[in-house]
Amino acid sequence: MHTHSPKSIFRWTLASAAVALMVVAAGCRQDMQDEPKMIPQRGTRFFASGRSVRPQVEGTVARNEGDEDDYFHTGLIANQEQDKMPFPVTMTVLLRGQEQFNIYCTPCHSRVGNGRGMIVERGYKPAGDLIEPRIKQEPLGHYFAVISNGYGAMPDYAAQVSTKDRWAIAAYIRALQLSQSATLQDVSPGANVQTLAEVSEQMGYSPNFPEGWTLPDVTNVPSAGDMFPSKTVGANEPKGPEAPNRGVAGKRAVAKGTK
Repeated sequence: MHTHSPKSIFRWTLASAAVALMVVAAGCRQDMQDEPKMIPQRGTRFFASGRSVRPQVEGTVARNEGDEDDYFHTGLIANQEQDKMPFPVTMTVLLRGQEQFNIYCTPCHSRVGNGRGMIVERGYKPAGDLIEPRIKQEPLGHYFAVISNGYGAMPDYAAQVSTKDRWAIAAYIRALQLSQSATLQDVSPGANVQTLAEVSEQMGYSPNFPEGWTLPDVTNVPSAGDMFPSKTVGANEPKGPEAPNRGVAGKRAVAKGTK
C-alpha cells in the first residue's frame, strides 16, 4: 500500500490553499466598482454615439407635467402679467375658487378679502386688502403669481393648491372685488336682482341692516390666559383683568374701560 510522505502532504495542502486563496481574491474584485453601469457625464463604448446618457424620445414630458413655461403655469406672456384666464370661467370654476379661497386665504385675508383675517387679528403681519383700489388694478396673472410664489410675508401655496385651483382662486378674487362695487348695469338682462335692503326686509331685519357696521378692533374671544389661569393670585398681586395670568383680551378690556 502506497503512502504519502508528510512532506508531500504538506506541499499538496499548501498548493490547495494557494488555489483557494486565488479564487477568493478573484471573487472579491467583482464588487460594485466593477458592475456594469453608466456613470453620468462619462463616455461608453456600449453605444455607437459614445454617450452613456441616452437622449429622450422627442415629445417626452414628465408625468403630470407639461409646458411649464406657458401662461397656464406662469401667468406670464413675454415676461408680463396678463389680465385674463387661461380657460373659460364658469360658475363651477368660481365655486371651486371660493372653496379654495375660504380654505387657504381667509385666515389672513378674511372671507370678504379685506386683509383682516383671524390670524391677523391675533397679531400676524397685516395681509393685503384685496378690495383696495391699488390691488384691484392688478391683473389676474398677478394674483396667480402671488399664490404660486408668495409675496412679502405671505408664503407660496404651490404645494397645497394645484395650478388650476390657483387660477380658480384668482377668478374668485376678481368676482369678490366686483361684488363690492357692482351696479345694476353690470347684471345680465332678465336676471332677477334684489338689493340688500330688500333681502334684509324679507329676513325680518330693517332695510339698513347691511349698512353702517364695521369689524371690531379686537376680538372678544378669550385668550389661553383667560381660560386657563396659570396660578392662584396671591394677596400682594394685582387681581382682575390686570392680573399676570390674564391674557391679551382681558387687558384690552381694561384699556377700553370694561371689567
